[in-house]
Amino acid sequence: MIAVVDTETTYSDDVMSLGVVIARKDDLSRVGSLYYVFPEECRKSAMYSDVLYMKGQDVIRKSRKDSLMELRQCFKEWGVQAIFAYNAKFDRTHLPELSDYVWRDIMRLAAYRQHNPFIPDHVPCCKTGRMKSGFGVEAIMRMISGDKRYNEVHNALCDADDELKIMQLLGHAADLYPEVRG
Repeated sequence: MIAVVDTETTYSDDVMSLGVVIARKDDLSRVGSLYYVFPEECRKSAMYSDVLYMKGQDVIRKSRKDSLMELRQCFKEWGVQAIFAYNAKFDRTHLPELSDYVWRDIMRLAAYRQHNPFIPDHVPCCKTGRMKSGFGVEAIMRMISGDKRYNEVHNALCDADDELKIMQLLGHAADLYPEVRG
């Protein structure tokens, strides 16, 4: 099993919510999810506070410390071997409690012409094949899904689901995504 995570932060750069989607490593099919909202951090001002709570989401409201201890136990029970995130270095840095896991970066394949067949020929790329700009989640999702009206929600659980969808649409094996360290 793998976990796809996304965080939302406050203006003071504290994690206020954590979305986690669990998927099978072999076919990237979604098998479950967890959505944590950290009450203490939510008291701080944040750009996306208005989408912290969305209809149909089961929200776990616990302290960050208790939430991450619980999440580690869930990872153990599910047999999670790696954590995936779009721009994984950001989330890994903000979740040092999970730094002992293998972290893999979805963006490192989605933004490269040689790994993303959906990148049109007219899009400027560096010599390495990386797009020069426009490779955020929203732009990539629009490109690979064909949905030009797609907008990133900035709710950590919704965004984690979208990041798994990017992986599914790209069709690469989970182990192909580059590892992110320190």
